[in-house]
Amino acid sequence: MKSRSRNSAVGDGASVTKKKPGSRRLSLQKKRPFVSATFAMTVDGKITTRNFTPVDFTSREDKLHLFRQRAMADAVLVGHSTLKQDNVRLGLPQADLRKARVKRGQTSYPIRIIVSNEGKIDNRLNIFQSEISPVIIFSTRQMPAKYQQALREKATLHLTRAEHVDLRGMLRTLRDKYKVRTIACEGGPTLFRALLKRGLIDQLNLTIAPYLFGGAKAPTLTGLSREFLPASVHCSLIDMRVVGEECFLTYRIKHRRRHSK
Repeated sequence: MKSRSRNSAVGDGASVTKKKPGSRRLSLQKKRPFVSATFAMTVDGKITTRNFTPVDFTSREDKLHLFRQRAMADAVLVGHSTLKQDNVRLGLPQADLRKARVKRGQTSYPIRIIVSNEGKIDNRLNIFQSEISPVIIFSTRQMPAKYQQALREKATLHLTRAEHVDLRGMLRTLRDKYKVRTIACEGGPTLFRALLKRGLIDQLNLTIAPYLFGGAKAPTLTGLSREFLPASVHCSLIDMRVVGEECFLTYRIKHRRRHSK
């Protein structure tokens, strides 16, 4: 596959890079891990079909791209609905990526994190059938007792008395208790939107695939909500490359400064 820059009409094989994100420096400043989200979408902005079922519309290169992003992080984060639909282990099949992690001083596999407000998580999902890395679940006291009992045998539970998981508090716990500095968020759109609204996304890795799905009921990056975000989020392009018919974009999310009263 040939890589082309956005300014190249002759296909010179170059990619556009503006600035490397200072992930570790940023995480230290914010007292929380650096959070990078990775998504693939169609040309019209859809990330799946209206039924939210898994759909394979990206290339092998995009799948490798997802694994590379996962491999760079200390932990991989996913919402329960997405995990249930895809039923993945959140591992790293590529031995070279695991070796590179060990060389950087990381564990062979990233810690696996699940977020669920209701907590009705099936302990028979594939993620619980392998012990490649710890599984940590952030949920609420809404989680039924039978689920708590079954999941405690497979994962570490952090349950809050609140109605919803405190995402900012979750990130602080991951940093302070588990020494997590970088997180790869892999969806879904509801979790991504919740993190984005709270200013907890630092980078967006976005693959644009050459398809059009259409339909008002097919979710976009921020789900199906009819409401706008509380404020527009400014994304700054820091890298772009074209491989085959797909475009790989990397954005730094610009956070609004909080002014003291």
